[in-house]
Amino acid sequence: MVDLSRPLDISLPLREGHENPNCYWAEPPLFETIRMGEFVGSVKEGGPVNYQKVTITPHGNGTHTESHAHIEKDMKATVNNSLKKFIFICNLITVEPELLKNGDRVITESIVRKAPTHQDTEAIVVRTLPNTADKLARKYSGTNPAYFTTGAVAYLAEKGIKHLLIDLPSVDKEEDGGKLAGHRAFWYPQGKLRRNCTITELIFVPDDVSDGLYLLNLQICSLETDAAPSKPVLYYMNKN
Repeated sequence: MVDLSRPLDISLPLREGHENPNCYWAEPPLFETIRMGEFVGSVKEGGPVNYQKVTITPHGNGTHTESHAHIEKDMKATVNNSLKKFIFICNLITVEPELLKNGDRVITESIVRKAPTHQDTEAIVVRTLPNTADKLARKYSGTNPAYFTTGAVAYLAEKGIKHLLIDLPSVDKEEDGGKLAGHRAFWYPQGKLRRNCTITELIFVPDDVSDGLYLLNLQICSLETDAAPSKPVLYYMNKN
């Protein structure tokens, strides 16, 4: 049984300005009031309605879901064309990245293997430690955030995970010379494309949400692009 009365929204709201997470040096979201002749799209300024243009960078501003079009020449493989199912049984795990001698913090295959998981789940949500509230508006650019090793991502793909959700800017190292090895290991294990699989980045799962099994509703903005702002929502699954 699923408890639909207590949705757990693990997306980050997009606000105008700098009170958002930022990665890859993206400009902050911009909300602009539409003005045409005597019309002004602001009730505060005396207009009849609020009418705005919004400029965002999905990969750099907040919670977003991406398809294999992120690393694919065929731009018809958009996230809107790839994600056709939106409800999944999901496993939430919490992991602490390993600190390497070079200062990198990585989530290894060993760490993922040790995390309690459930069989036959298509989606996994990975919460990283420390899980501080500054993730809501953290400035990641140029900080070398934690990332997944290729082996960790390949293991998840091997286990049949089709939808990977993380609270980091990327599964890959911030500056990796353009290799994107983690992305490739997820979408092209053994060189074979896994269509209809997605990676969702920059989520946030509060500490009071326990690890375990949930129902996931993965909602996206219907943009024909490689990535789109998204709203993943978890629902408790009753044990009885």
